[in-house]
Amino acid sequence: MRNALLPITALLASVALLFMANGLLGVLLPLYALFIGFSPFEIGIMGTTYFAGFFAGCILGPRLVRRVGHIRSFAALVGLICALVLLMGLTEARPLWWLARGVIGGCFACSYIVIESWLNDRATNSNRGFVFSVYTIVNLTVITLGQLAIMLASIEGLQLFAVAAMMVSLATLPVVVSAAQAPTPPEHVHVRLGFLFKRSRVAMVACLGVGIVNGSFWMLGPLFGQREGAGVEATAIFMSLAVMAGALGQWPLGHLSDNMDRRWVIILACLGASLGAVVLVAFPASGMVTTYAGAVLFGVFAFPLYALCAAHLNDFIDPDGFVEAASGLLMAYATGAMLGPLLASALMGWFGVASLFVFTAVVHLMIAGYALHRIRAKEPTSEAGQASFADALVMTSMAAEIDIHADPDETEPGTAAP
Repeated sequence: MRNALLPITALLASVALLFMANGLLGVLLPLYALFIGFSPFEIGIMGTTYFAGFFAGCILGPRLVRRVGHIRSFAALVGLICALVLLMGLTEARPLWWLARGVIGGCFACSYIVIESWLNDRATNSNRGFVFSVYTIVNLTVITLGQLAIMLASIEGLQLFAVAAMMVSLATLPVVVSAAQAPTPPEHVHVRLGFLFKRSRVAMVACLGVGIVNGSFWMLGPLFGQREGAGVEATAIFMSLAVMAGALGQWPLGHLSDNMDRRWVIILACLGASLGAVVLVAFPASGMVTTYAGAVLFGVFAFPLYALCAAHLNDFIDPDGFVEAASGLLMAYATGAMLGPLLASALMGWFGVASLFVFTAVVHLMIAGYALHRIRAKEPTSEAGQASFADALVMTSMAAEIDIHADPDETEPGTAAP
C-alpha cells in the first residue's frame, strides 16, 4: 500500500491544508457574521449562495481543467479562494459576503473535481478503495482540526481570516513543486436526472433531503453551538464531535446495509438522527455534556446518509454508470443544500436557534416516511444484487463533467428500482 500512496503524497498534503482552511471557515464565517450584525436569515443566505456556487462549480469545473490542466486549475482556484477570504475579513457589506461565499463554493467544487479525478487517475482497481479511504480519513480529520483552530485567536479581529488565507495559499506548494505528472482531464459524462430518479426514487429524494439538513447544519450549526452563552471553544468542539461521529458511523451502517434492504438502514439512520436532534432541543439547559452527546448521536446517523443513498442507487446502476450516478446525487444534494439554510434560518429568526434541530428532525422523519412508503409500494427488483457499500463510497467521490440531460422518457437497459 506504500506504493499506492507515494504518487499522491503531495496531493494529499495540499488536500490537508485546503480542507483544514475550509473547516476553519465553516465555523469562523457564521460566528463572525453574527458578531458584525448579520441576522440568522442573512447568514442562511450565505449558506445558500455557497451551495449555489458549488452547484455551478460542478458544471463549470471540468471545462476549466480541460482547458488549462489540473495543476494550473488548482493554483488558480486556491489563489481566488485566498483573495476572497481576505476580502470577507476586510468588509461587512452583505452583498459582497454573499457573492464571495458563492464564488468560494464554486472554487471548492472545482477543487474537488481536480483532486478526485487526480486520485482516480493514480489509483488502480486493486487499490482504489484504500486510496479513497485514506483520502476520506484525511478529509474528515483536517476539517475537524480546522474547526478546532477557531480557538487560536479571537473571532473579533482579522487574525483567523489571515490564518485561513495562509492555509489556503500554502496548499498550492506541494502540488506545484512536486515532480509527479498531472493526469489527463476527466471524461465527459451525461447526467440524466430523470433516468436516475426512475432507478431509485428513494435515493434521489433522500439525497435532496440530506442536502437540506446538512447544508443547514454546516452553515447554522455554529450559531446553535453558541446558544445560551456558550463560548467559541464549546462551539468548535460541538461541530467537531458531530463530524468525527459521522466518520465513525460510516462503516457500521454501511456494512449493515450490505446485508439487508438498504432502505431500512436509511430509515434507521433518519430515526437516529432525529433522536439526536430531539436530545439537542429537549435539554438546552443541562450543560454542554448533553449537547456534546446530542451532537455525537446526530452526527453518527446523519452524515452516513449520503453514502447510503449512493449505495442504494448504485444497486440499480450498471458499472459504467457509477460516475453518472455520483454526479446526479451530488446535484440533488447541492440543490437541497441551497434550500436548507434559507428555510432553517427563517425558522431560527422566528422561533430561536433551537428550531434548527426541530427542522432537521422533521426533514429526517419525512425521508424515513417516504422510504417506508416506497418499501410498502414496491419491493426491490434488482437482478444484479447489491453493490458493496465500500465500492459505492468510492464511486461517490468520483468527479466528471456534468452535462444535464434530464429526459424522463429516455430509457436504458436495466431494472427500475423503488
